[in-house]
Amino acid sequence: MREQYRGTAFLESDLAPGPMEQFARWFKDVVAGGLHEPNAMVVSTATPDGRPSSRTVLLKAYDERGFVFYTNYGSRKGREIEANRYVALLFPWHALALQVVVTGTASRVGREETAAYFRTRPHGSQLGAWASDQSTPIGSRAELLERYEELGRRYGADEQVPVPPHWGGVRVVPETVEFWQGHENRLHDRLRYVREPESERWRVERLCP
Repeated sequence: MREQYRGTAFLESDLAPGPMEQFARWFKDVVAGGLHEPNAMVVSTATPDGRPSSRTVLLKAYDERGFVFYTNYGSRKGREIEANRYVALLFPWHALALQVVVTGTASRVGREETAAYFRTRPHGSQLGAWASDQSTPIGSRAELLERYEELGRRYGADEQVPVPPHWGGVRVVPETVEFWQGHENRLHDRLRYVREPESERWRVERLCP
């Protein structure tokens, strides 16, 4: 199974001054292109002894401070981030022969920021954050639904659901951000921003495909 990529050349002169501005450009194009769930990204974490794990989550915010997603802090990724702050993000925009790879450090966002986002979630998703002890074993789907329904009786559709203390945002502060553009014959363009140590400045390097 092999497909030739036919992207246009992606040159250093095409880059924005910083990675977040460049990400915003590509993200806008991907959304305009109608890609399903363009904010889906693979989050990779690891234990202190280097055992990795990955899963797909949804990006919920990004700005000059980094990339934000929300999770149960007791989940596997939450526990691993607590023990090892180094993470990687991958945006796999295959349909457009684009991808973005981020490496950096993760930390929890403030509770006010978490609460503000939680209030925008659908009522059912708010209940789900309480019903699921994410990543822990459960006896059956029926047990999960029973928890959810009990919470629905406790918090009606018009009643405010409190933010779970074990749930909240994670911000990934990038140290490197690579922009990948696919080309024919596997001669892809890979341009990577690298944060200079002890600085807010970025340098750009081209990687062999």
